[in-house]
Amino acid sequence: MANLIKIKTFKDSRGILTVLDNVIPFEIKRLFYIYSVDNSDRGGHRHHKTYQAAICIKGSCKITTNNNKITELFDLNSPEKCLLLMPEDWHVIHNFSSDAILLVLASTVFDPTDYIYEPYDTL
Repeated sequence: MANLIKIKTFKDSRGILTVLDNVIPFEIKRLFYIYSVDNSDRGGHRHHKTYQAAICIKGSCKITTNNNKITELFDLNSPEKCLLLMPEDWHVIHNFSSDAILLVLASTVFDPTDYIYEPYDTL
């Protein structure tokens, strides 16, 4: 099941430093970022093996997840929030702000056979 965690952040007069230190529960094999999104939805899949961590490092977006038992809506509106996605989490990313930059960390390198595009019947 998807899980939202708070990332350790340090703030002072010089600015803000957010650190991903021992909070991602998998080895990071790939990272990518999504930006300049129009009104389109992104995602629309789940995985056989891949775990992911999503952080909206600028702006905001929403991620709707479904693991065939529960549907949840997550509002990623701060770079201090990290959404951990399990392979079974069908996810759709939507409502991107015009300035949104979504960083995604993944446990595997890209493999098109890892993607499952058919949604659960409960969606």
